[in-house]
This record gives sequence, structure tokens and C-alpha cells, in this order.
Amino acid sequence: MDKNKKAQEEMVGFALIIIVVSVIFLAFLGLSLSDDEKESVESYEVESFVQSFLQYSSDCKEGDENLDISDLIEECTNDQICSNGEEACEILEETLEGISKESWNPSQENPVKGYELKINSPIKNIINITKGNITANSKGAIQFLENIEIIFKAYY
Repeated sequence: MDKNKKAQEEMVGFALIIIVVSVIFLAFLGLSLSDDEKESVESYEVESFVQSFLQYSSDCKEGDENLDISDLIEECTNDQICSNGEEACEILEETLEGISKESWNPSQENPVKGYELKINSPIKNIINITKGNITANSKGAIQFLENIEIIFKAYY
């Protein structure tokens, strides 16, 4: 009888070890699957970024009103000067660099490795901002304002 009792104790111990190992394995599996770290850039993020920065108010004033980026692009195309004496193109470039840097922040640790923003008219290249690494993988958006083309690409 002693052998039966000893065998039962060993089986119960083995079953407990299997259960503990299974719980630990499931905990690690759950943590790895619920990792919130983003792997890439989504198309809707790029398109939304372009749409939103066009509505952003700049430091360029026309009268008492601050121009939004879409109006500032047209002012820059026509080589206009803002009421504070600065060139519209300078304010446009500074503003877009700041918005892009804050929004995308390219680095090796982030999903975004780099970005490129180009604004062109038939007359001239208005803005060309490139930051970070240009990789083979990208998501982009194109927006037209009359005859002005806005191209933004995020590289991941």
C-alpha cells in the first residue's frame, strides 16, 4: 500500500508542476500579444495629418487675422510678406517643420524612421522638408489646393 500512496503523491506533484508551468507560459504569451508598441504607420494617420496641418493657424497675420497654413501656402506662392514684416515662406517653413517634428518624431526607437514633406506649384518648389531615414517602406498622402500639390510621406 505504501507504493500506491507514494505513486499518487508523485502524480499529484507532477500535475501541479504542469499547471504552474502552463499558467506562467500563458501569462508570458498574454503579455507578448498585448504589447501596445506600434509596428508601422497607417495610411489614415498620414492623410489626417495633411488635412489637419492645412487648418493650423500660423503666426502670419493679414490684418487682425492669423492665416491658416492653406492660405499661407498661397501667400508664399505669391512671395507675399506678412503684416509683421516676415516673409510668408519663412513662416510657412518654420511652422511646418515644427508641426512635423512634433507629430512624427523620427528615430530608430519609433515606428516612424523619417518623413518627407513637399509643396510644389507649377511656378516653383515651395517647401521641401526631409527628416530622418528614408526607407523602402512608406505611407503617403497627396493633397491639391487649386494648382498646388502637397505630398507627405512617412517612412517606417
